[in-house]
Amino acid sequence: MSKLTDKISYLQGLADGMKLNPEKESHRLIQGILEVLGEVGDSFEALAESHEELSEYVESIDEDLADLEANLYDDEDEDYAGDEEEDTEGEDEAMGGSLTYTCPHCQAEIELDPEDLDLEEDHPCPHCGKELFPELPDED
Repeated sequence: MSKLTDKISYLQGLADGMKLNPEKESHRLIQGILEVLGEVGDSFEALAESHEELSEYVESIDEDLADLEANLYDDEDEDYAGDEEEDTEGEDEAMGGSLTYTCPHCQAEIELDPEDLDLEEDHPCPHCGKELFPELPDED
């Protein structure tokens, strides 16, 4: 029992020892107050038990989540460690390689080197001689 329920039980015992007369209004009031205090004490104990159960459940969930996060992030760290090497190799190939572009006029496929490509300059198609990157009209 908690201290609260112990004190309520003590007060109820005192009231029983005083042999309160239920015919007197003041005595009925004291007995009513003690009954309500008993119910409050019982409710408080039930609430405390529920709170303890809920706290244990939340702690269990927290531990499970921590384990899950540890497993998940350990796996991601391993994945990223392997991907870093692959990604840098892929970037080197993409930057050093050529790209294929289709002429908008004759539909010929042309290999272009991205390092030599400047969109501010004119680039005629080697097949039809027309501009590969024509300027688009301004829209209002």
